[in-house]
Amino acid sequence: MTENRLSILLADDDPSITDSLSPFLERAGFHVLVVPDGTAALEKAQSHKPDLIILDVLMPRMNGREALRRLRRLNVWTPTILLTQVGEASERALALEEGADDYLNKPFDPHELLARIRAVLRRARPGERSLSTAWLLTSGDLVLDRRARRATLAKQVLPLTPKALAVLEYLMTHPDECVSRERLLDAVWGWEYPAGTRTVDTRMAELRRALDDDPEAPTYLQTIPGEGYSFIAPVRGE
Repeated sequence: MTENRLSILLADDDPSITDSLSPFLERAGFHVLVVPDGTAALEKAQSHKPDLIILDVLMPRMNGREALRRLRRLNVWTPTILLTQVGEASERALALEEGADDYLNKPFDPHELLARIRAVLRRARPGERSLSTAWLLTSGDLVLDRRARRATLAKQVLPLTPKALAVLEYLMTHPDECVSRERLLDAVWGWEYPAGTRTVDTRMAELRRALDDDPEAPTYLQTIPGEGYSFIAPVRGE
């Protein structure tokens, strides 16, 4: 950390990205360290202990996902965002399971990355695993078992379709964060599925019915008019 600024380790081998993104993040109030590959990222993450790491997936010497796996095996739980070029939702879900706190698909808007950085830092618990790596997510009487692909409320299994369960999973791993319909489409359906935003609304209605969650006085799922949805209840990961 420099001058009480939070530090970010940015690992990307594309100078056209780092040359513009680094000063942008500096102007936003962060101290930025730039490295060109996964091996250097692994070394800097351990020696400099940044507050957040941004890893490009496709890098020489060691790719971003392998660098992340090695960090997590070393019990380094620094909040990490992956920059991916993968359109399939299943591949990006795997990236989260491997220990990323979030991901952003290239090409991206720097302001969107900045919003994700701030959201990840808000929910980070220093030295602890992120919610995205927890297999069991609990919020009051609601329990989501990610291995079993099952959600229960007051110990009763909720009759959810796979897509509704995936929407719930994404929102519970990003609590208190406004998630747009477009972002949910990208995260849950992926580029390979020609779904519209009404598809997201249908799955949200399914979730609300299953959770008996009143949209006018929600316990779990809040609609943010013109912006998207937010999971507003506290979430604990195990």
